[in-house]
Amino acid sequence: MTTRSFPLWLGLGCLVPAVLHAQTLVNQSTFGVTGYAPQVCTLQPGRIQPGGLVNLRGLDGDTLQIEQLTDPQTLAVRATSATIDFAATCNYAHRLRVETQNNGLWPTDGAMGRNAPGFAYALPYNASISWAGRSTVLQADAKVRRLNQQILLVSTAATGQVELRLQMDAGASNTRANAPVLAGVYGDTLRIYVEPQ
Repeated sequence: MTTRSFPLWLGLGCLVPAVLHAQTLVNQSTFGVTGYAPQVCTLQPGRIQPGGLVNLRGLDGDTLQIEQLTDPQTLAVRATSATIDFAATCNYAHRLRVETQNNGLWPTDGAMGRNAPGFAYALPYNASISWAGRSTVLQADAKVRRLNQQILLVSTAATGQVELRLQMDAGASNTRANAPVLAGVYGDTLRIYVEPQ
């Protein structure tokens, strides 16, 4: 009986040093892996929300064209509105700035008819903007032709839709409610920025 167990014990004894020897030949090396994600904000081209246009032809590139600016009987401004979404992502704390170049719709064809009492020569509108659970309203009152802006501070990264709603009320005017509008081409440039705080 001892003769049968002895070779087994010898066999184990021979394997143990070989296993230990193999373990001593293993080398270990560690290294780090790093990467850098730059601070980036993106703002895609706008898309009109379904049913989001009143008295507008649509979005032609980056331009909204008003269908009929004035009422044909009174020559006062007709109500106009649009709701536009912009897909956006910003991977750090940032701010969203909405800016009107002229603070209202002003003549773009050089006509500045301030010498026509009782007529409107600039048209006010509001631009409401919502982003990342916050919102603000830019009131372009058309009292003075100037740059006007509103800012939303966002303290975290955000992704989703920036919603812009433009609205011009019926009868809006820089002189008096329901004033007839002087003949001419009227326009403004509205810009949206997503940028560092």
